Amino acid sequence: MTEPRRRLVRLPPLPPPPDPYQQERLRRLRDRLGSERAALARWMARLRRAFHTVEKKIHAIAYAEREITKLQEGSS
Repeated sequence: MTEPRRRLVRLPPLPPPPDPYQQERLRRLRDRLGSERAALARWMARLRRAFHTVEKKIHAIAYAEREITKLQEGSS
């Protein structure tokens, strides 16, 4: 008789009831996270447009400088 005759079966303890304060705080934080992500997406779109505009201006300036240099060298 190496085994006990019967085995006690105990149910796991019930989880504590959810804390309403914590649930409300979680809901507010999730709402805030959603709005912050949306704001970041808007700013990233703006930043992308601004970055491409700056790139275009840099290329336009470089082109104008090359043309000026060509014209000055040709007239010398």
